[in-house]
Amino acid sequence: MVDRQQAILLIDEACLAGARQHKACEVLDITQRTYQRWSQLDGCVDGRQEAIHVPLNKLSDEERQHIIDIVNSNEYANLPPCQIVPRLADKGCYLASESTFYRILHETHQLQHRHRSRPKSHHKPRELVAIAPNQVWSWDITYLPTNVTGLFYYLYLVMDVFSRKIVGWSVHENESSEYASFLVRDICDHESIARDQITLHSDNGAPMKGSTLLAALQELGVSTSFSRPSVSNDNPYSESLFKTMKYCYFYPNKPFESILTARVWVEHFAQWYNTEHYHSALKFTTPEQRHAGKSDVMLTLRRVVYAQAKQRNPARWSGDIRNWDLPDEVVLNPTTNHKFSKYKMEMTQMNL
Repeated sequence: MVDRQQAILLIDEACLAGARQHKACEVLDITQRTYQRWSQLDGCVDGRQEAIHVPLNKLSDEERQHIIDIVNSNEYANLPPCQIVPRLADKGCYLASESTFYRILHETHQLQHRHRSRPKSHHKPRELVAIAPNQVWSWDITYLPTNVTGLFYYLYLVMDVFSRKIVGWSVHENESSEYASFLVRDICDHESIARDQITLHSDNGAPMKGSTLLAALQELGVSTSFSRPSVSNDNPYSESLFKTMKYCYFYPNKPFESILTARVWVEHFAQWYNTEHYHSALKFTTPEQRHAGKSDVMLTLRRVVYAQAKQRNPARWSGDIRNWDLPDEVVLNPTTNHKFSKYKMEMTQMNL
């Protein structure tokens, strides 16, 4: 489409040559009224009366600044405008409406928490990388129902992030950092853990941060890592394991009759999970095989079986054989700059 000055020149030239004005406008795909407006000397001037005006009731700069000073004062810094305006009215002071307070705070980027009411920020836990068993453990506590409504048994469960193996568990009638310290000591002794070998990640609950447990971990030389408050995604492996446990085919339909019954069932589940359950994130090998370093041998045999099958019937294969490679590392709470492609399958296949 031609610009305005060029259109005026073309239409004027056509009219001088004897063409009709509206026909010339149609050729340039503009209306005759548009051409006439463009041809006027004051065509660039807004002809509306009072097109730009300042509202008579607009607050002055001094009034706006006074409102900003008020809402940021020690007396009102923790309150929203809906609380500030009535309190000012009780003192016989009216500065502006509540909506005006909100508008001014929005314009000055102060429509968030101010002063002491600002919530404490929690940083994402540091990245933990495991390239072998017994380097990064994850643990959590879950409820086991009892016959009494509102009462539960508590399952303390520790797993190895690299192999997904349940390395230890215990069931008690309450939550306590003392019980957790006994469990961690027993696992470290059973797994022959040296000082500074293990990092233990957990949620932010009271049993996880109790002084008894922290003292035991310091004595054992176990590093700690904690999730952010109320952020279950920071501890995904334990959360996924609990889901596997409570959705497995032999999870009891009725509450546990006693704590002994609960312990017997958990022992059966841990044995099944570690030695019989084919884990999808482990290329369908068991956690025990991964923990003992036997999974690579099994996966090598599977590659041979698949390669031979493809050699016998190559027409049935449109590409390479199934990928049976396990990731070299497992990452808990990866950072954005980490090479994610290497363990993408590991992190996404969380349905155990």
